[in-house]
Amino acid sequence: MLTLADANLRLNARPIDYALIAVYFAFVLGIGLLARRKVASSMDFFLSGRSMPAWVTGLAFISANLAAVEILGMTADGAQYGLPSVHYYWIGAVPAMVFLGLVMMPFYYGSKVRSVPEFLLRRFGRFAHLVNSVSFALAQVLIAGVNLYALSTVVNLLLGWPSWLSILAAGAIVLVYTLLGGLSAAIYNEVMQFFVILALLLPLTLVGLHRVGGWNGLVGRIDGSSGDAALQLHSWPGTNLTGIGDSTLSVLGIVFGLGFVLSFGYWTTNFTEVQRALSARSMSAARRTPLIGAYPKTLLILLIMIPGMVAAVLSPQLSALKAANAADPSVQSLGGVSFNNSIELLMRDLLPNGMLGIAIAGLLAAFMAGMAANVSSFNTVVTYDIWQTYVKKDRPDEYYLRTGRVLTVVGCLVAIGTAFIAGNFGNIMDYLQTLFGFFNAPLFATFVLGMFWKRMTPAAGGIGLIAGTASAITIDMLNRTGILHVSGQGASFLGAIAAFVVDILLSVAVSLVTRPRTDAELTGLVWSLTRRGDRVHEATGEDAGWYRRPAVLAVGVLALATALNIAFW
Repeated sequence: MLTLADANLRLNARPIDYALIAVYFAFVLGIGLLARRKVASSMDFFLSGRSMPAWVTGLAFISANLAAVEILGMTADGAQYGLPSVHYYWIGAVPAMVFLGLVMMPFYYGSKVRSVPEFLLRRFGRFAHLVNSVSFALAQVLIAGVNLYALSTVVNLLLGWPSWLSILAAGAIVLVYTLLGGLSAAIYNEVMQFFVILALLLPLTLVGLHRVGGWNGLVGRIDGSSGDAALQLHSWPGTNLTGIGDSTLSVLGIVFGLGFVLSFGYWTTNFTEVQRALSARSMSAARRTPLIGAYPKTLLILLIMIPGMVAAVLSPQLSALKAANAADPSVQSLGGVSFNNSIELLMRDLLPNGMLGIAIAGLLAAFMAGMAANVSSFNTVVTYDIWQTYVKKDRPDEYYLRTGRVLTVVGCLVAIGTAFIAGNFGNIMDYLQTLFGFFNAPLFATFVLGMFWKRMTPAAGGIGLIAGTASAITIDMLNRTGILHVSGQGASFLGAIAAFVVDILLSVAVSLVTRPRTDAELTGLVWSLTRRGDRVHEATGEDAGWYRRPAVLAVGVLALATALNIAFW
């Protein structure tokens, strides 16, 4: 784990910076206190009473994801790999977000489920439901640990505190406002944090590009300093990102492994994201939530990746690390610096005091949004899908509200422990993609097969999930022990593909020898047994207007992503 005790890594904050950060935290805690007044039931605490407008849930949807993955992980990817990093957004996010809005949300919202695992309970029964509930809860505390570790590095850089104290302090801050106001506090803070994050990324990108002479100057610097400049300055075939030397196989890995399995697995079945859409006040608003979020998602990669690329050419420490990593991919840190420090080094070197305070607040906002999203989805699933379903049934609503608050504390405490695991990775995107391969890829396989094939049985749902997860873990272990030799993030792509394929094949085999559920039991839960009017509700009343139609929003964002893909080919 990076200790960050070195003075040359310290952010040189001044009183004006600390004052701006204090103002930000006052707003965060104030929102938590105001949201607490509206929490009268467990539905208020876990799903905001299903009362949020689409523009709020759309921004919260993207802000919940705009956390350590994006800020630390994607700037690290920009520094290490260059332009191929755009695939995580234009290939690995936007198509899946469109699919979620057009196809999946009508099933989630229309069935009135309170969580993604609860949908599995209705479709497959208790076995698959319990398997997914436990695996999801584990995944959320592991990913929350990533956000907490990233948040602690900023506290450490700012104050010089030891890592363990920084992690404890950062965890306490998130715990307070999530505990106070539940999902409403998290969502309203996420909307505010979205704009604070922009206040970090936009000036950092513009100042960084100005320092290197614009985009052409950045290209020239990379051309003159890197042996794999051609790979870094073109998004395809992305062999440096995947670690797969063959160009055709690399493209297949990106399109199928990232663009289909990992992406659809994350965006369509990850309750951390879906929870924001479920809090919307109508079916139309729920469907538009991921589509609205997809527009800023498409553009934000340029504000995240470019600072990483700039940092790699401006920082002598990162340049030395990059050269060492190119010679030996196992080298993930050098002189106390890892690729995860890219944005922090750029902030230190480029931003004046005052602007530095705003940037630090933006960085803190990103990590807090991510961890709060993980914790709020963790407490919802454990309360509703594990505790209420299998441990304490039929208790008064106040009991489950208290349980949710207790589990918020538990989730934060466990995340503090998992934060130390995340610190062992030089590029936390590697760690996160590995986790997504373990948990999201097999879940998506089970979902997509069960939604479009009514013959799939309850036994197949649970067995497929277990086998798919085991397959991804096996691929990861083979790569770590040297039996496979895949550098970069290709191993996580291969693991996700293995999880998806094994889950599908085994689920089909098990379904053919076990008893399916009746059509009456599956009405509204599979595509062929759900009337179109039940799947898709057109906008009415306050949600009406052609520009609000999900199909119009979907076509627009797909066209934007396609145009950007061509521009940065």
